Amino acid sequence: MTDPYAAPGLTPGHLGAPAPEPEGAPPGQPYGVEPPDPRRLRTGAACCLAFAGLFAVLGAAALVVLFLWPEGRPPAADFPGNGNGQAQVSVARGASLTQIGQALVDGGVVASTRAFTEAAAKSPAGDRIQPGTYTLKQKMSAASALNVLLDPANANALTIPEGWRADRIYAAVDERLKAQPGTTKAAAEQQLDRLGLPAAAGGHVEGYLFPATYPVTGDTTPLGLLQQMVKEAVTRYGQVEAAAKNNGTTPEGLVTVASLAQAEADNPEDMARVARVVYNRLHRNMPLQLDSTINYALGRSTLTTTEADTKLDSPFNTYLHPGLPPTPIGNPGRDALRAALDPAEGDWLYFVTVKPGDTRFTDSADQHAKNVAEFNAYQAQQGSSPPAAGH
Repeated sequence: MTDPYAAPGLTPGHLGAPAPEPEGAPPGQPYGVEPPDPRRLRTGAACCLAFAGLFAVLGAAALVVLFLWPEGRPPAADFPGNGNGQAQVSVARGASLTQIGQALVDGGVVASTRAFTEAAAKSPAGDRIQPGTYTLKQKMSAASALNVLLDPANANALTIPEGWRADRIYAAVDERLKAQPGTTKAAAEQQLDRLGLPAAAGGHVEGYLFPATYPVTGDTTPLGLLQQMVKEAVTRYGQVEAAAKNNGTTPEGLVTVASLAQAEADNPEDMARVARVVYNRLHRNMPLQLDSTINYALGRSTLTTTEADTKLDSPFNTYLHPGLPPTPIGNPGRDALRAALDPAEGDWLYFVTVKPGDTRFTDSADQHAKNVAEFNAYQAQQGSSPPAAGH
């Protein structure tokens, strides 16, 4: 029988007998551990207390920062009250809150950009500042300055509505700048090469005076305003080349389609349908037969088109000349551009606005004739002469 005590790896300690302790170690201490030095124990305890005290101080400081300065930094420099004196600050189109804040600092209006951006961040309308030139006071609180900027009535600016023709824009600039009638038109014609028109525009301004709000200062000139409008248009139109190809036209052609949609419809949904009718007719080599292009050639705006009008000798007469008119017939806005970029899906070839809010689209000539008859009847009730043809 094998002696269990002789088996490899087994010692009396495994069976419950106390293991022999190394010489020099007191009872109960692990092997090789020296007894502690009382002096070292006292020194270690002191260090621990010192560190604990330091952490307590740091923790208290952190709490002060947390409760007094929520963002972990001192409050932004700011002036108290509504200020005094006077300062003018221009807000450019597309300016960020930081850029506006810096302009206010440069004008001595607010104490710091951060005070202004923080005030704007706390306001539900803080990001709705319109471009323009504002009259403010110096050393205003950021909140007071923001209140002035959020009131559109305080913006010294010129707003160009969507769809306006160049001649109407010229007149609006003359009126806004208190210039003699015809001044802006003369500036456009005599300084055409300074407007910034792309080569593809062929020297035609129509369609490149983008409708938006532009700041006006005491130094603003007709040429300067026109340059801003052209720059805005070129920036936006420069991003449509791929979409133009997808619709079988050029970027300039796409702007022309947008101007047609703008002139023929008064809401984004109908604009998208009008654009589809235009593309469908172009793809089928059908004349567009749009009254809006005749109105443009005649310099008028009307719902009625006579038989004689459709015989007008003009390249803008889309009853006689196939394809798009030679230039846009106005300055389209965002919705019209979006309609030309992404027209509605449909096979429509005809449309007519029977009455306000009721524009009907169809691919049937017979149905279109019925719609036109309803339009004529409605016009007769209103005391207007009916047109000889529909769209």
